[in-house]
Amino acid sequence: MDEQIATRCCVAGGGPAGMMLGFLLARMGVDVTVLEKHADFLRDFRGDTVHPSTLELMHELGILDEFLKLPHQEVRELSAEVGKESVKIGDFTHVPTHCKFVALMPQWDFLDFVKGQAQRYPAFHLKMQAEVTSALIENGAVTGVRGNSPEGPFEIHADLTVGADGRRSAVRKSAGLEVIDLGAPMDVMWIRLSRDPGDPAQTFGHADTGKILVMLNRETYWQVAFVIPKGEADEVKRKGLDAFRQELTTLQPFLSDRVQELTDWKQVSLLTVTVDRLRRWSRRGLVCIGDAAHAMSPIGGVGINLAIQDAVAAANILGPILRDRAPTETELAKVQQRRELPTKATQRLQIAVQNRVIRKVLGSAQPLKLPWAMKLLDRWAFLRRIPARVLGVGFRPEHIRTPDIGSR
Repeated sequence: MDEQIATRCCVAGGGPAGMMLGFLLARMGVDVTVLEKHADFLRDFRGDTVHPSTLELMHELGILDEFLKLPHQEVRELSAEVGKESVKIGDFTHVPTHCKFVALMPQWDFLDFVKGQAQRYPAFHLKMQAEVTSALIENGAVTGVRGNSPEGPFEIHADLTVGADGRRSAVRKSAGLEVIDLGAPMDVMWIRLSRDPGDPAQTFGHADTGKILVMLNRETYWQVAFVIPKGEADEVKRKGLDAFRQELTTLQPFLSDRVQELTDWKQVSLLTVTVDRLRRWSRRGLVCIGDAAHAMSPIGGVGINLAIQDAVAAANILGPILRDRAPTETELAKVQQRRELPTKATQRLQIAVQNRVIRKVLGSAQPLKLPWAMKLLDRWAFLRRIPARVLGVGFRPEHIRTPDIGSR
């Protein structure tokens, strides 16, 4: 027989949205089971940017100092290179939060930290190597999930099921929720190259004729994003590693000695960029959050922070209800009502950048000129606070509104 588990809330997916929601609900004393399909969180090239809005939540939870003891890098300023010109485009030192920087931290460290905090509460249950395959539906309502683990098939029965299982969500698919595809003109090839002490210190982006490269300073190595036109990864690989290494060196000559570290395409991770959102985030017994509700472009690295904001909003709205009963459809819809505006605003901004900047750069055969907007940002320091505020804090930031009453 399948393993049968009953819980008040079942969260499918142990990413940033799922783990944060599980933590916050358990903190309130709500019995919650989080299901993660992998054996651990060790996966490269996931969202590693922890923005000031997320760091502010850590402060509100009283765990910021402990969190910042983890290895991380602090980005207080954003720069860009267009052709041969270098400009400053973002200044986080004035954002209205306690931490006036973006923290670069491997996502597995972030998730392990949240797991450790959540496990202080007896209401929190985490099941690893538990891959959710579908939602359980009875009389039109989602009543839990079905999945597989090394021990065999299982079923989780819950008063509320939360789809936090990413942009290829099995929960939202089996629940029949409609996805609106907003399109994306690019994909991203992620690589890791060693960093020398004499390399530039800042995190920056570089755009040149038909090419875009983003480099994240991780102290001992560079996390590098090579942006390509949508669907052209196979063509890049067909040209061979030598040609790929030459492309990287052309954009950043100081990498000429480092690109030799690339000896196999297995060292290159392809991110197929998707920008979409659900028309409805919920139905009776189910609500979706994070990438399962809205896949974001990697522009600005805001995906992880939008997902965490969703989790906080869901905990604020649904947590008090779940302590006593199952939420109604109307109550579940309030999560979308709260988070749809910042989601749409962020996606519209990302799509504008995709269409007006990235698509044009990738399709250009002429030398690039510095856009007037970038010239203004570079000349007037106070203007650099605007993109930093949008990226670092976002639209409608959430705050912890739930009590800590579930500790041992």
